[in-house]
Formats: sequence, C-alpha cells, structure tokens
Amino acid sequence: MSPEHGTRCSRVIMVEPAFTQLAKLTASETHRLDRGIIAISVNSELGTEVPGTLLRGYADEVDGVRVIFFVSALGSITIVAFVEA
Repeated sequence: MSPEHGTRCSRVIMVEPAFTQLAKLTASETHRLDRGIIAISVNSELGTEVPGTLLRGYADEVDGVRVIFFVSALGSITIVAFVEA
C-alpha cells in the first residue's frame, strides 16, 4: 500500500434486527458500540466464525459489546445482523 493511501474501511450497513436492538440502547451504550463497529469496518477478520454460517461474531469484553456480522465477497461492505451492548 502506498504511503498516501490509508487503511481501507468497509461500508457498514445494518439490517432490521440490528436497528431494533440499536433503538433500545442508551447514548453511552451506542457510543461503546460505535467503537466496535469501527473496529470491524477496519478489520473484517476480527472475531470468530459462527460455525455453519457466513457470519462472524465480534465481542469486545472491555466495552461490553457484541456484534454479529458478515462481509461481502470483496470485503467492501460489512452487514451487521445483530448488536448488543
């Protein structure tokens, strides 16, 4: 990667179950969750694979958040299926 280009982040999209959970979070919980979503947008290999699916699960024990997501074939889009804070 050339010096003038930074790390490429994926575009993050939330599906309905994630939006429903997001609506129930406090401002503090949403702020903590934002850090987790940024982390997976920068590195889509974070977390662990959910066996038998294309999903990955990312949990940040420090911030107390969990995100279930999958990444498009080219890695340019991260689709968030579930959030918890």
